[in-house]
Amino acid sequence: MADVIKLLPDHVANQIAAGEVVQRPASVVKELLENAIDASATEIKLIVKDAGKTLIQVIDNGVGMSATDARLSFERHATSKIASAEDLFQLQTKGFRGEALASIAAIAHVDMNTKRSDEEVGTYIHIEGGKVVDQEVNVMPKGTSIAVKNLFFNIPARRNFLKSNNVELRHIIDEFHRVALTHPDIHFELYNNGGEIFNLPSTNIRQRIVHIFGNKTNEKLVPVEEDTEVVKLSGFVFKPEFAKKTRGEQFFFVNNRFIKSSYLNHAISSAFEGLVKDQVHPSYFLYLAIDPSSIDINIHPTKTEIKFDDEHAIYAIMRSAVKHSLGQFNVAPILDFERDPNLDTPYDFEGKKADMPTIEVDANFNPFEEEVNGGSNHKPSSFKKEKSSDWESLFVGLDEGSGQDDFSSIEMESEVVTGSLFDETNEEESSAVTFQLQRKYIVTSIKSGMVVIDQSKAHQRVLYEQFLKDITVKEAVSQQLLFPLNLKFSKSEIGLLKELKESLENTGFMFSNFEEDSVEVGGIPMNVSESEVGGVLDQLLADFKEEVPENGFSQTDLLAKTLSKTLAVRTGDVLNKASQEALVHNLFACKEPNLSPFNRPTFVTMTANDLDKKFM
Repeated sequence: MADVIKLLPDHVANQIAAGEVVQRPASVVKELLENAIDASATEIKLIVKDAGKTLIQVIDNGVGMSATDARLSFERHATSKIASAEDLFQLQTKGFRGEALASIAAIAHVDMNTKRSDEEVGTYIHIEGGKVVDQEVNVMPKGTSIAVKNLFFNIPARRNFLKSNNVELRHIIDEFHRVALTHPDIHFELYNNGGEIFNLPSTNIRQRIVHIFGNKTNEKLVPVEEDTEVVKLSGFVFKPEFAKKTRGEQFFFVNNRFIKSSYLNHAISSAFEGLVKDQVHPSYFLYLAIDPSSIDINIHPTKTEIKFDDEHAIYAIMRSAVKHSLGQFNVAPILDFERDPNLDTPYDFEGKKADMPTIEVDANFNPFEEEVNGGSNHKPSSFKKEKSSDWESLFVGLDEGSGQDDFSSIEMESEVVTGSLFDETNEEESSAVTFQLQRKYIVTSIKSGMVVIDQSKAHQRVLYEQFLKDITVKEAVSQQLLFPLNLKFSKSEIGLLKELKESLENTGFMFSNFEEDSVEVGGIPMNVSESEVGGVLDQLLADFKEEVPENGFSQTDLLAKTLSKTLAVRTGDVLNKASQEALVHNLFACKEPNLSPFNRPTFVTMTANDLDKKFM
């Protein structure tokens, strides 16, 4: 029998390796930015076109490479970061495998220009599909410029699996954020299709967070500091009232490397226990400095997962440090019966010496001067004896009147109705009989028996079809605000709102002005109250970040689903009779009354036969 095992050709092996390292344009961005940082660059510029499908270029002012190093850098397992297996446990650099450039070059057209500071000329290399097509000498400033063009040009199946430009650009921005947040001392720039998205000057960590996520972020941050033998922890957490329904702004960095860890995330969540609602996640930017020999970062191709030697200790330290910070800055409630808040020292006065009080004495003051002088008109300014007013006038008229209390104008408080979906109508004119059960279900009768309706899911269906109609027909009614609302968002959220602007205006929203980190809302839909606008838009942005629709139809569908979920009545809301009956009528007037927008049943029926069987 013939041998069946063969060695794969190099270009095939490189394409297979590229599938692990390069999953989308954002993967290329991550690898190139990390290489620029390892080259000791202080200024890094990222340029993308068509969300990286056409061009990804990273320009840095790092140390550069010689002609030999430039050519060798595109070979598999060629690296300057490690020399032996022991070096894997003392890593101080971003990359170390020596696979990134080889994998990228195998599936794209790559142009590299590089020059060292001690050389007069640089090197230009052009590679197509892993093969060096051209290499020559060129003139350029110190540093390296790598341009990756036509990604996946020789693997059309992988290229077809890429998402829309908006989706891929969002992934690129996420990777850009992760790298920029770990190195605030480096000046970063990001350009897409010729337009500047980010220009982040060299600064400290707090200002870098503010520059990326908007000026409103500064007031949300609570500093966290803890230095132990196991780990040195620093960074910031958001105040509990700014917790979000998504995990978007959650960042762990270990030795200046972004990681994902559900275990450590649970430590932060437990520190916020009792301070945030269910299904809400706190945001944080936490930096861990750990001995490289106590971690293993070589367990995942993208190096975003790390194995710790002592996870339990790090968990306990992080949990206690975050709790301490929340309590120290009076974010978390405290219980201290002996504490007098008047004795608290503000942080601005910490370390300052107390000022000695001064005493001023009026030498001319004499409390008996009026009596001594026997009616003298002179009275000291510091001592006045006021004459009492006619107190008898306070009691004039109390004896008048009938002597009987009149309570006819007093209104007694009745049961509070928390939800009213529709205008009040005469209940006697309605023939249907409905009642609310457990403040969750609406029960009504039909010819064959009765119907039990879930009020929240039913209202979601009604609102969903209404919003779909409004967006499609573009005839939504908007209520104008006397004083426009100014809402703060991050740059990426502002970009997403601009994408959704037309669809949102079709539902009744009106945006009068878009700024870099804020938006002005001048009109809102009729069924949205002014106090709900911020929550509605936050939930909308959260859902779009999670699902990221790729076309207009799915965008409209997700928009209608989010609005209906946010604005529908909740379990526990009390509905009056008119609202109950109107909800029943509107539900069965829908095109698909059986299911909510999220494919949950809206009602169940019980026939008379079903009831008879219960009594057999």
